Amino acid sequence: MAIVFITGSTDGLGRAAAQSLLDQGHRVVLHARSADRAAALGELASRSEGVVVGDLQSGAETKGIADQVNAIGRVDAVIHNAGVYTQRSRGSTPEGHAVTLAINTIAPYMLTALIERPARLVYLSSGLHRGGDGSLDDLDWTKRSWDSAKAYAESKLHVVALASALARRWPRVLSNAVDPGWARTKMGGAGAPVDIETGQKTQTWLAVSDDPAALVSGRYWHHLRQQEPANEATDPSFQDELVDKLAKLTGVKLPA
Repeated sequence: MAIVFITGSTDGLGRAAAQSLLDQGHRVVLHARSADRAAALGELASRSEGVVVGDLQSGAETKGIADQVNAIGRVDAVIHNAGVYTQRSRGSTPEGHAVTLAINTIAPYMLTALIERPARLVYLSSGLHRGGDGSLDDLDWTKRSWDSAKAYAESKLHVVALASALARRWPRVLSNAVDPGWARTKMGGAGAPVDIETGQKTQTWLAVSDDPAALVSGRYWHHLRQQEPANEATDPSFQDELVDKLAKLTGVKLPA
């Protein structure tokens, strides 16, 4: 049985993934943004290997999350589930970054760099990543007028590119990105077409399955099927530029 760390696991797809893995007999490390959110986990917390707490808006707290996971021990897989959708403004994190960029792009990058290397990495993206094309010149939205939909699309392009970059740089790690679809969560709304069980299935399968179809890397998935992502996501030069920029923004270098 595997031990899996899931970011943003107090509700939505993250919580559903945790419940699914626990029901299959796997071990799960949960993540909550705050102590209050951790308290809302209820019996799920008692079934878990532990609950790590920290706000992914903050670089310092993100480092703390990595430290807490490492203190529990090496995990077999990480599901980078946490994310935010459209933010009315750019906002500003403690480090001065755009909130969407911090949570959706910077935090997965930092956790990947700082958590002891697992066997599998899964990054939640979106079909909307195809609208994130464009230059990395203003990654942090310091020059452009704020566009929440574009910022979200860009952040989801970043994580597909990051998954592909890791597949290329770390050949012993299975690294994949998933579009869970528009699911009926707090973020997706009650009218979303995808039920939460379907929405969580692909990422949990990639995290733990010994099915030969799941033992691949550098792919983009939607409902257990591979799809072609945006061209930029599979471009090594785009991937390398993104990783370099994130290293400079955070002061955290991705290990070789």
